[in-house]
Amino acid sequence: MLKLVLSISVCLLLSCANAFAATKIGTWNLEHLSIRDTKDFKAIAKVAQKVDFLAVQELMNEEALGALAKELTRQTGKQWNFMASHAVGRSSYKEMYGFVWRDDAVAYEDGAVTYLDRKDTFEREPYSARFKSLTDNSYFVVATVHILYGKSQADRASEIVALSSYWSWLKETYPGNNQIMLMGDFNTPPTSPAWDSLDSSAKPLVLSGASTLSTTDGKFANLYDNIFVSKDSTVKVNSVQVFNYPKYLGLTHAQGRSSVSDHAPIFLNADLSKGGKSGSVVKANQTPTKSTSARASNNNAANVAIIGNRKTLVYHRPDCPSYNAVAEKNRVSFASESDALTQHYRLAGNCKEA
Repeated sequence: MLKLVLSISVCLLLSCANAFAATKIGTWNLEHLSIRDTKDFKAIAKVAQKVDFLAVQELMNEEALGALAKELTRQTGKQWNFMASHAVGRSSYKEMYGFVWRDDAVAYEDGAVTYLDRKDTFEREPYSARFKSLTDNSYFVVATVHILYGKSQADRASEIVALSSYWSWLKETYPGNNQIMLMGDFNTPPTSPAWDSLDSSAKPLVLSGASTLSTTDGKFANLYDNIFVSKDSTVKVNSVQVFNYPKYLGLTHAQGRSSVSDHAPIFLNADLSKGGKSGSVVKANQTPTKSTSARASNNNAANVAIIGNRKTLVYHRPDCPSYNAVAEKNRVSFASESDALTQHYRLAGNCKEA
């Protein structure tokens, strides 16, 4: 009897340890996320706080991501951080990608970069960076993309096929990192033949259900959102789900589409510890990006001006993730941080204290 009790106790302890080591990661198309009265940041944060890390698509400006991080900090009592890509898109319509994370669970490591699409296949070039899970000290790479919707599946197929080359690029850019995750809004279900080129390297974690809100409450239309991991990955998936946020928030689909998004998020609970090689970023393969590594050397920083945003009165050092993300029309330069502070600017929230 005593042996049975001890055995059960050990199992419970191991289960608790595994639960503690799990990292919660999400991806969410937040449909034109920007600062406007119709966007309910309190509701978005109530859902987003269910994960430690969230990749965001359809981000329209960095200020909106900062507002989300601020609301998450307020609701959880924990500090949240964020970083954004520059605006991408061939036409006058452009979007950004964003990452937001809880500081006591995840840390930005390095390698924030926008893909250099030499063949100009992607309407919106993917964005990626390397992070560290503070629950088990493992490293993981997140790449996010919003595939062109177009007028038909044929318009999307070329970008889906090109993801195979992008996946190879990710493996070369972040060598030694077994836990690479490609997530976002693919506007294509995982059953499409267009995925055949990527199928030999990566697999989708969500195979059934749907992630876009239909006009009928409780019903979802298409499985467009997903998370792909390497077929060689050692990630242990504890759970993955399309999170029914309208039901959780007590909203109709019409209300959700109006104030939150027409997409539901994908939430992953996983143990990343077995793929925790630190690796390193191959800088030669990195491409020009509007977000630079937060680990840039102070010597290099001394030779580059401080960039401020005259609209938000926020400034960025060269080692800050969003140093080059400030729109040209809002950009102002300072010779030093003290000059920026004198002009009543404050340090960007995603910059690490020097």
